[in-house]
Amino acid sequence: MKKLLFLLLFVSCYAFGQKAPVVDLSSPRATVYTHVYFLQNNSYQPNNAAKTIYGLDEKNSIEAAIKIKRILDGKGLKVDFNLISDNVNYKDSTAFLTQHKFILFPERMPLVSVEKKGEFWYYSAETIENIDFIYAETFPWYIEKIQEIIPGVGHEEILSVEIWQYFAFIILILLSIILFVIAKRLAFLFLRKILNKYTKNKNSDINITLKKLAHPISLLISISLIDKVLPSLQFGLEINKWLFLAVNIASTIFWIYVFLKLAQVLLSLFHDYTQKTEAKLDDQLTPILRNFASVIIVVFGSFKLLVLFGVDATTILASASIGGLAVAFASQDTVKNLIGTVMIFIDKPFHIGDWISAGEVVGTVEEVGFRSTRIRSADTSIFQIPNSKLSELVINNSGLRLYRRYNTQLGLRYDTPPELIEAFVKGVREIIVAHPDTKSDSYNVEFTGFGDSALLILMNMYLKNLAWSSEQKSRHQIHIAIVKLAKELGVDFAFPSTTVMIEQFPEKKSVEPNYDNDNKRIDSAISQVVSDFKKTVGRKIE
Repeated sequence: MKKLLFLLLFVSCYAFGQKAPVVDLSSPRATVYTHVYFLQNNSYQPNNAAKTIYGLDEKNSIEAAIKIKRILDGKGLKVDFNLISDNVNYKDSTAFLTQHKFILFPERMPLVSVEKKGEFWYYSAETIENIDFIYAETFPWYIEKIQEIIPGVGHEEILSVEIWQYFAFIILILLSIILFVIAKRLAFLFLRKILNKYTKNKNSDINITLKKLAHPISLLISISLIDKVLPSLQFGLEINKWLFLAVNIASTIFWIYVFLKLAQVLLSLFHDYTQKTEAKLDDQLTPILRNFASVIIVVFGSFKLLVLFGVDATTILASASIGGLAVAFASQDTVKNLIGTVMIFIDKPFHIGDWISAGEVVGTVEEVGFRSTRIRSADTSIFQIPNSKLSELVINNSGLRLYRRYNTQLGLRYDTPPELIEAFVKGVREIIVAHPDTKSDSYNVEFTGFGDSALLILMNMYLKNLAWSSEQKSRHQIHIAIVKLAKELGVDFAFPSTTVMIEQFPEKKSVEPNYDNDNKRIDSAISQVVSDFKKTVGRKIE
């Protein structure tokens, strides 16, 4: 009796402990699980797996189910059932029209999907319609031919991999290397031809960048060969999973590199264009755009890599949204500065090299960055002004004026004869006209009044060269010429003084200068000074 009770207990425990496999088509997850489960080596029942196929007879259903499984294994696509919906009424909200459809691998295998027909889920009509095409693309016709000519020793296994598969993999790597070398040369020639056709640019830096761009392009071509042929080697699912993961990671990294170098080429062309424009502020856009483009490319590339490593895209987006919100609150000043930078480039209140005054800061604009603008003052000090503050200040831009105005007064002694005053004024005018950097049709040199110690001569002129250093050099040249003119004419510049009248004795020599008013001498002196001045400034001022 005890033996009978023990036997009944053992049978009941075994019955409850072992769940017999059943065909379940109630949800996307159940259907895919049924298909995969009944095609495993330890549970191989293709007739049950074929029940996930709708609209075909048993023979064709079995063939279609096996092909779908081989395609997934050949592409290294291991089904993660946790990512498949268990909702019996699941709808694909990403489609144009919502429908009861679930795509197993949207990025790598979008044609393989399950859909609801009536109360049950089956592999979609789209999948069944394209299954032969996908299979032929994954496993080309020559695979069976190669399998037939492989000797028996080639099918022996080492570490669960057949010998012919090792040799085939080595040959595939060698072919990809050869393809890389050929593709690199052709890619550079092709890129160079396109650039010459549309830009006529001979910049050596761009040529170097194009060569660097040809490298990842040729690597992508080689990777595509491996991606295309690798399923033909018929490795197991686990091996293909890791091999394709490595291929996809390498491909993503190469694509990141391609876009980085492509951005570099485009920005180099943009830089060459900005060099030809009169505006200098757009020159500063190149490094800003380069940094911005690099950040965007790297961020999206990193996003792709995280997805490859199994991180859920929705999780990344949610984290990025929350993180972005937190960063936005924590970096309000940075955002303000960025907006200020945009406003500066839109309004263009100044250019690189302009002499400006912004609040208490006066100096030359050297650089406009993402966050701040760098201004160098006259004493060579550097001021970093946040762009958010700079965009709100009243900016006096001396660099935008058409000419540099120079206004001063020259003082002659009170005892200077009128004839020499007229001659001095005439000579100064001719000196101004003779200088290549002055606006010869707009100047004033006039006897304007009587000062405390001097006869006042107004000198007002405009300089064409806007650079501060060049202005000082031009002033120097004109000043020297005026001093020479005064010496040749025999006139003296006045200085603050008090006149004391003393009695002149016949035996004493007068301290008053002896002026020569001869017109011929005056004209000769002016002509000589102006002629020498023209020789001095006739060459281009650097």
